[in-house]
Amino acid sequence: MEKFFHLKENGTTVSTEIVAGLTTFFAMSYIIVVNPQILHQTGMPWGGVFLATIIAAIIGTLVMGLFANVPYAQAAGMGLNAFFTYTVCFGLKFTWQETLCMVFLCGLINIIITVTKIRKMIIEAIPPMLQNAIGGGIGIFVAYVGMLNVNLVTFTPKDTKAAGKGLATGATPGLATLNTPTLWLFLIGLLFAIVFTVLKLKGGMLLTIVITAIIGIPMGLTSMSNSVSISDTFAQLPQTFGVIFTKDGFPALFSDVSKLPIILLTIFAFSMSDTFDTIGTFIGTGRRTGIFSAEDEKALENGSGFSSKMDKALFADSIATS
Repeated sequence: MEKFFHLKENGTTVSTEIVAGLTTFFAMSYIIVVNPQILHQTGMPWGGVFLATIIAAIIGTLVMGLFANVPYAQAAGMGLNAFFTYTVCFGLKFTWQETLCMVFLCGLINIIITVTKIRKMIIEAIPPMLQNAIGGGIGIFVAYVGMLNVNLVTFTPKDTKAAGKGLATGATPGLATLNTPTLWLFLIGLLFAIVFTVLKLKGGMLLTIVITAIIGIPMGLTSMSNSVSISDTFAQLPQTFGVIFTKDGFPALFSDVSKLPIILLTIFAFSMSDTFDTIGTFIGTGRRTGIFSAEDEKALENGSGFSSKMDKALFADSIATS
């Protein structure tokens, strides 16, 4: 393990990586439930998306760890799944099969961007101040999503009909009333996270997640009552797996030539959002943690190929997208 992962060289140990891995897993595992909830609204089978999200996360993380040899886990991300559902499917009226085709093409385009000098041009176009701000921006966005999910921040929509369909609408923001168990559990967990962070407790975030989950049992919030049987998820997987290569996929997407401009713009939007998000995450967190050294960044900016760990990490991310 030492020979392959170079733990000492990277200033870490097996125990540290185990704690970090468990923390990362529990911190991001919400996506295996949230992703199906969002994509199911397009008509995709809930169980199939649930299982596909897990499979994609496993493959993406293995590629990132074994090929790029960097400690990043990969899974479907919040934001683009909402763009997939509410903007592309609901707004532009594409089917979910057609939209999946565009995501697949986005991954292929990002592979080309990664192995050519286009990547260098994109990185050079991001001002240093913005590079430093990306890490904070990602943290604020994730915190904002969490506050919305527990209704700490609420919005009263003016157009309730549009809001019910998940469409953008004018709304009045407001703070929640502290009268729900979910919100109280959130505040308890937040308090533990802040205290453990200030105390610099090793594995503090993992401990926070465990404690909060245990406290949620007597409150009736930590429950398996809404779980779906594994047999149902496997039964639904064939409905989504490989669907882009059926008649409802690429043939349907490119059947109407008049839609080609909006298709290309949508693929471009997917690609640029994914590329910018990935590069920003690597630059923001990589500098903070020391995962990517100055030599890595210099090699990355100097050209194409796989001359640095970040090169390989970007390539692994592109593979995972497809």
